Amino acid sequence: MSARTEHRSLSEAEYLDAEATADYKSEYLAGEVFAMAGASERHNRIAGNIFFHLRSASRGHSCRAFMADMKLRISTQQAFYYPDAMLVCEPEDDHPLYKSAPCFLAEVLSPATAAIDQREKWLAYRDIHALQYYLLVDSERIYARLFRREGGIWGEQVLDPGDILQLDCGGLSISLSLDDLYEDSGL
Repeated sequence: MSARTEHRSLSEAEYLDAEATADYKSEYLAGEVFAMAGASERHNRIAGNIFFHLRSASRGHSCRAFMADMKLRISTQQAFYYPDAMLVCEPEDDHPLYKSAPCFLAEVLSPATAAIDQREKWLAYRDIHALQYYLLVDSERIYARLFRREGGIWGEQVLDPGDILQLDCGGLSISLSLDDLYEDSGL
């Protein structure tokens, strides 16, 4: 005879309370909590490179750069995610535990997370009214894709060597190349 266990969904408030004292990070989707996998050194270096360029460009500006420890809330999806990097330029997006109106999001793809980043998160991220750019950077090979919203329509660009990404958020202009993304990553 098998034992049956009760399963209860968490509210957003319960998730935030639990996350504040948790030993590991978890993402939240409509009452369900999912533990996050650890990242490789290469994944960390690539995410660090993206954050470094966002932070360098935003110094002294009202836009703020964040790394993987800042949560992103998507209220329409009842979701909290931890993007690898984000840029927030709306001054009213000032909650101390999460942001909800980034202009730019980046996810570094790893074998364990690529499908979620390219499908689930991409579908959810499109609901963010302020989002203009979503960058996916592969950690196993030199390959990056940028989704850009122009006039309410999303377009996609695969970056080739020599391409320069031009990001314009909240009066801030940032240029990124594949070399910038992969610097010191071993690729």
